[in-house]
Amino acid sequence: MLDADFFSYDKMLEIEKGAKKFNIPIIRSNRKLVASADGGLENPSSLVFSSAWNHDHAEEAPKRFSYPSLSGVERPKSDEDIAFMSILELGQLMKSKQITSKELARIFLDRLKRYGPVLESVVTITEELAYEQAKHADELLAQGTYLGPLHGIPYGLKDIIAVPHYKTTWGSRSFKDQVLDIEAWVYKRLKSAGAVLLAKLVTGSLAYDDIWFGGRTRNPWNIEEYSTGSSAGPAACTSAGMVPFAIGSETAGSITYPAARCGVTALRPTFGTVGRTGVMSLSESLDKLGPFCRNAEDCTIVLDAIRGKDPDDLSSRNIPLSDPFAVDITKLNVGYLEDAEMDVVQKLQSKGVNMVPFKLNYTLDSAQGILNFTMDVDVLAHFDEWQRSGQDDDFEAQDQWPLELRRARIVPAVDYVQAQRARGKLIRDVRDSFKVDAFVGNATDWERVCVGNLVGMPVIVVPTGFKKISDAPSDSTRRRTTITTGIYASPEHDHIALALAMAYQSVTDHHKQRPPIDDLGPGDSIPNPPRKTIPPRQLRG
Repeated sequence: MLDADFFSYDKMLEIEKGAKKFNIPIIRSNRKLVASADGGLENPSSLVFSSAWNHDHAEEAPKRFSYPSLSGVERPKSDEDIAFMSILELGQLMKSKQITSKELARIFLDRLKRYGPVLESVVTITEELAYEQAKHADELLAQGTYLGPLHGIPYGLKDIIAVPHYKTTWGSRSFKDQVLDIEAWVYKRLKSAGAVLLAKLVTGSLAYDDIWFGGRTRNPWNIEEYSTGSSAGPAACTSAGMVPFAIGSETAGSITYPAARCGVTALRPTFGTVGRTGVMSLSESLDKLGPFCRNAEDCTIVLDAIRGKDPDDLSSRNIPLSDPFAVDITKLNVGYLEDAEMDVVQKLQSKGVNMVPFKLNYTLDSAQGILNFTMDVDVLAHFDEWQRSGQDDDFEAQDQWPLELRRARIVPAVDYVQAQRARGKLIRDVRDSFKVDAFVGNATDWERVCVGNLVGMPVIVVPTGFKKISDAPSDSTRRRTTITTGIYASPEHDHIALALAMAYQSVTDHHKQRPPIDDLGPGDSIPNPPRKTIPPRQLRG
């Protein structure tokens, strides 16, 4: 009945067991929530059809942000110090002719080669392309042409983003030799801004968690831990000063979790802000691209370069964001959840923000069920042949996509649509509950990750401190567990979350700390392999 006779008997039993445990409870919950009345008069699906043949209709191009100017920036004596400078600081060094883009490329390429194998965070170094782009950036600057704050700045891309002439492996042994003759839209945007691509960074296999065909990416702050989330390479490489910034993606937690684990500032923007042409797709209604950076200011600069309408991505839009650098935070009402880091609440309050207790209310039993139905069915549609041909048997972690996508094969179409109706109700509930300009709360609460992605809500992950690791090998170890929080805004109000994050970081220095990848401290050493396994989470995108 399902044209799925390629499943073995054992796999069919596995699917039956999984359907009883996972599929049926979700189906019944959604049916009760949105399908108890006939006629379709209430709870419309969140997936909307457009009859337009031409999606190139004119939209007003977004107005660019006004960046702060720096002066008096001096070149540090060590390459290590240069590696942890912000985008604006590096740009000022180039504009004042204290360093060239080619020199910057060399510094960061050396670090990628040195630390990439240790952290298992780099797939392909694009050295020839990097020096070519850096040379062009230097030539333009010598001619008096300045393309903006990303001019000559090195960066990395998650390896689901296609770049011509280089492998785009999707982190999977099934596709590890794949070369796509496609120039991803986000890569085009960064190239036109003058940025210099150094490397394709690790994605978990088919954008699921941190396991890939070359190993498992580690956390620079604690080498025994893994980075979690499929944007593992962008998070680890930014944290370790191997790139000034990187582009990752999130479908369900793959920006927020690795950013929190690796202690970097990262933005999951409003859905549709950044075009996705040339990027491996999990779910067209959930996938988002966003930056991993040193600080919120850098996130703002990168977002400004990559946002805007992608003509080949029907979900992308010219979202009219206000300038984050011009937001008057003293006029904002900002909520804080019970799990918010109170240091953030207090610091923002001291900056004049009106902070109030807040709770996000909705009537759903569990957002995860809706997200799983949406994502898993969409992924299977994109990897149908992969499953039918048995390539899922070679997947790096059999308890991840192979298991989930077999269950997805038997999700009835009617119940997929009911999940979208339940998602529509969730969106309306969250909209009606969102009585503040933004709110502060845990960025890695799993239910909140599911809600945020289903709604398309932006969040910026902000480092807020550190604590001792558990089971430390010595009292003097420099390894730490990072503490972070999330600043959430309503869709199309990313500028508010960014402005609040910049305000917090203007009076703190947690984001400026460097992980101990060279010196773990007395009585500590880099284990190989790691002694402690971190339980995997279902983090995709």
